[in-house]
Amino acid sequence: MTKTESFGEGTVEIVRVFDAPRALVWQAWTDPKMMAQWFGPRGFTSSVPELDVRVGGALRIVMHGPDGNDYPMKGVFTEVVAPERLVFSNIALDNDGNHLLEGKTSVSLTEHGGKTTVTLKSHAVGLVPAAPQMLAGMNAGWTQSIDKMGELVARSK
Repeated sequence: MTKTESFGEGTVEIVRVFDAPRALVWQAWTDPKMMAQWFGPRGFTSSVPELDVRVGGALRIVMHGPDGNDYPMKGVFTEVVAPERLVFSNIALDNDGNHLLEGKTSVSLTEHGGKTTVTLKSHAVGLVPAAPQMLAGMNAGWTQSIDKMGELVARSK
């Protein structure tokens, strides 16, 4: 790997308890139809053209912004322990496939008394001059996504 210039870093850690069984929360992370309903900040819609949940499997998501722009991302699953842990690379792309941010996300699911605790940790490094603005929105983006996932699992119980 060649050394590239960094334009900042961002880290998000979210712990949230959902009144839903772990199997359902796992499904929200691993079923492309469910993931498309919650991934991305409020006001965005998403499509999930690829979600191959296995070590080495690819992930592709396109967030469709309220501004009419598409925001693609890709990644590869590096750890899959059903139904308790997912680790994947997350790479924000421009529409030509150039890397804007590169990062890693881990998601742990633990169940106690029919409720599921989701622990998400995501770290990204900016690769372009516009990256600091994207990194500044990471916390809000993940927080709103997890909120939307909670609403989806609550409706799906």
